[in-house]
Amino acid sequence: MTPEVISTIAQDTVLVAVKLIAPILLSSLAIGLLVAMFQAATQINEQTLTFIPKLAMVIIVLMLAGPWMLQVIIDYFQDLMHQIPELIG
Repeated sequence: MTPEVISTIAQDTVLVAVKLIAPILLSSLAIGLLVAMFQAATQINEQTLTFIPKLAMVIIVLMLAGPWMLQVIIDYFQDLMHQIPELIG
């Protein structure tokens, strides 16, 4: 294994991780922004107010995007397993 191969595998792994985490982070960010706007409008300064909506949104996103996320991980793993003879040799 050359350093270029290891670098390519690391880049692909980071790309897959970003693809998997992006829907969760973006939805959580959107809900956080909406709750922050609500807090600013009503002058409620409760720190824990954002927790439940964010948690609910993360659960909903995982339920909706979970099968796609699992398929992305499976495809990446299978591609990596098929490349093992080429990577070793």
